[in-house]
Amino acid sequence: MTPNGAAIRAFREARSLSIRATARLAECDPSHLSRLERGLAGADETRLRRIAEVLEVPVAAIVREEMP
Repeated sequence: MTPNGAAIRAFREARSLSIRATARLAECDPSHLSRLERGLAGADETRLRRIAEVLEVPVAAIVREEMP
């Protein structure tokens, strides 16, 4: 699964959550979340599921479709 950083940021901002608040709720480091949003880092499925839960969206909404 490849994170879609722009989607993560858009959903986070739509919920008026800061990076720090989102990271705290998702139990990850704020700098890692920032790198995810900027496309500079990846995340495993567990982390993406947790972020999606915090943002109240399906995981599919925050990942890029991978080419076969």
